[in-house]
Amino acid sequence: MVRKLDLRSGRPVWFAYRAPPVPTGKLTRDIRAEVLVVGMGISGAMMADALARAGHGVVCIDRRGPLLGSTSATTALVQFELDQPLIKLAAIKGKIDAVRAWRRSRLAVVNLRGRIAELGITCNLARLPSLYLAGNLLAPAQLRDESDARRQAGIAATYLTRRALSDSFGIDRAAAILSHDNIALDPRKLTAGLLLSAVGRKARLYAPVEADEIRSDRDEVVVKTGGGPTITARHLVLATGYELTDIIPATAHSIVSTWAIATARQPKDIWPGAALLWEASEPYLYIRTTADDRVICGGEDEDFTDEEHRDALIAEKSKRLAAKLGRLLPKLDTRPEFSWTGSFGTTTSGLPYIGALPRHPRIHAVMGYGGNGITFSQIASEMVSSAIDGLEDVDTDLFAFPAHG
Repeated sequence: MVRKLDLRSGRPVWFAYRAPPVPTGKLTRDIRAEVLVVGMGISGAMMADALARAGHGVVCIDRRGPLLGSTSATTALVQFELDQPLIKLAAIKGKIDAVRAWRRSRLAVVNLRGRIAELGITCNLARLPSLYLAGNLLAPAQLRDESDARRQAGIAATYLTRRALSDSFGIDRAAAILSHDNIALDPRKLTAGLLLSAVGRKARLYAPVEADEIRSDRDEVVVKTGGGPTITARHLVLATGYELTDIIPATAHSIVSTWAIATARQPKDIWPGAALLWEASEPYLYIRTTADDRVICGGEDEDFTDEEHRDALIAEKSKRLAAKLGRLLPKLDTRPEFSWTGSFGTTTSGLPYIGALPRHPRIHAVMGYGGNGITFSQIASEMVSSAIDGLEDVDTDLFAFPAHG
């Protein structure tokens, strides 16, 4: 592993709620597997569940253990609405590919919701409207263009004027886009549920186990672990978040730090519809409620320099987030009961890289998750599972690693 960093610091709100324990074994000898998944966070859990469901023999390893990486740092607003507005993504990728990415993202949220229902995972899933508020990235006129572009792509969107927004939601902003069918959930409970589902289908989980060295040829991949034993697999899936191995090609990829707070429990009916709130701003703000009526507010993103600098800013950033939250929703008690920080990778387009690595057809990876990490992880689980089954996913080219990698 080239990059080994603390993925989060502080106390995320999710530690206030108990996630089911996920049993892991000790790796004491060389083993074989059909598919080896490296990483037992939310991405690895989705991957393990999808592959085990497709009938593959799955082994998962993690250098920490299940749920111990950046999964707990997410605020878990699971939106099909990409961080990159459709009109801006169209300028980067072209209109056709931008629309494909948005549609695939919407499908991923529907599929994830269906899978959670199918497995009966208790993760406080709530299906919520979302309000995308005018900000310094998109003024009202551009927000109207964005709304029109989404509707043209077959993605429902309602443009709200200042008055309509105030009348319906009690929020004073110049304009907003109202969307439906996004979800919010508890990321630790979801991750545990998916890993336990995979275990129920004979997946084997080992931790703490670190992947030290990767060798691949035409027929198999051999991973040497820090403890000594090797794991030989027909396919390897790297779901390591932004702790990248040096086998992953260099891309236009950067690390961003983000901060979040959660308040004490608020009175019921915090705001109409408990809508997910986020801003068309740089840096942007995102807000949601929990099942027990806390308010989570995150944002203040900036480029990652080092953990010490990021962690030292928790108090200052928490104060700033609480102030922004208070300005938007003045009736709230915005004092933070939980404050935390995390880091994540992102790309210039905002889209992830997903798929087989150039020159390593048996090694699959997900990279550059961005602010839509859980949605992109669902897409990755669908695409990688199809690839290992020998099926062609229609969007493979949209997320593929650059061929020159």
